[in-house]
Amino acid sequence: EVQLAESGGGLVQPGGSLRLSCTASGFTFRIQSMSWVRQAPGKGLEWVSDINSGGTTATYADSVKGRFTISRDNAKNTLYLQMTGLQLEDSAVYYCAIGGHGDYIAGDQGTQVTVSS
Repeated sequence: EVQLAESGGGLVQPGGSLRLSCTASGFTFRIQSMSWVRQAPGKGLEWVSDINSGGTTATYADSVKGRFTISRDNAKNTLYLQMTGLQLEDSAVYYCAIGGHGDYIAGDQGTQVTVSS
C-alpha cells in the first residue's frame, strides 16, 4: 500500500520558516520524481515544486521561487520542503505527491501550514 506521511506544518509569523517532511512507503521511492503541492481554503490543488529521482534537478512555481527549497533523502525514503520568507498566501494544507509537475498523484493526509501575525 502506498503511503505518504507529511509532517512539520504549524503556525508561523510572516517571514518565518518551516521545514516539511514526507516519509514514503509502499513504492520504490528512489526511482520516482516527487512533488509538493498545496491547497488553500476554497481553492484547488496548486503545484509548488518537484524534484527528479536522483535529487539533482528541482523546479519551482514562480510564487515560491527563491523562498522554498525541495530536497530528498533516498536512503530514508523522505522528501523535504524548506520554506523561508513565509507569506500569508502560503497558508494551505501541503501534500507530497508522486510524480512531477502536471503528472502527479498526491497523498491524502497533508500537513497544515498557517502563516499569521
